[in-house]
Amino acid sequence: MTPEAALAALRAEIEPGRAAQMVAYHKQSREVLGVGNEILNTLSREWRQGMTLDERVDLASALWASDIFEARITAAKLLTQARIAADGPVWALLQSWVPEFDSWAIADQAASAISKRLQADPERLDVVEGWTSSEHMWTRRAALVCTLPWAKLANPKPADLVARERVLAWAAGYVPDRNWFIQKSIGWWLRDLSKHDAARTRAFLDAHGDDMKAFARKEAAKYLT
Repeated sequence: MTPEAALAALRAEIEPGRAAQMVAYHKQSREVLGVGNEILNTLSREWRQGMTLDERVDLASALWASDIFEARITAAKLLTQARIAADGPVWALLQSWVPEFDSWAIADQAASAISKRLQADPERLDVVEGWTSSEHMWTRRAALVCTLPWAKLANPKPADLVARERVLAWAAGYVPDRNWFIQKSIGWWLRDLSKHDAARTRAFLDAHGDDMKAFARKEAAKYLT
């Protein structure tokens, strides 16, 4: 699958009138084709199955470089996989995208791919910790979004609990940041954590809740009784 063929396949799935709606919803200044997410899932799955890892990395890189909304989403989907042997090139490419995050849909899809690589090698959290002090808001936000798997663990191992506390320390450091997306990421992480560790979520809110924005505090406490 060449980049030209992949982009042609995406354009063949354009739904008339959809692009304008997507531009408004996702607040995009880049080109938006108007292709639904289910189609992107189908195409990325089909391409992934018929390509080597090196070919996938090359195609994902080219699709990302096109700066087309659906192409960037598809690029991340191509690399979202739990088990990848010798995943160094995937990890390197995903890291290179982080400074270019500028909208939640693209950032969240890429973060999903990043989270798989972090779960495969938790030592990579050392890299992610560096993102927490970035001047780029989307990079800071990505540190919480891509570590959500540690909030969702029902039966965490001791090493998982250490990682969880590490991320909660990052979240605590974000509390003074009044940016909506940062506050939303704190609330999101705590909301997911509350389903499995309500006590730890309450402890965080007792310590920092008064300093969080009201909507983020409400999000964090959504499943607490």
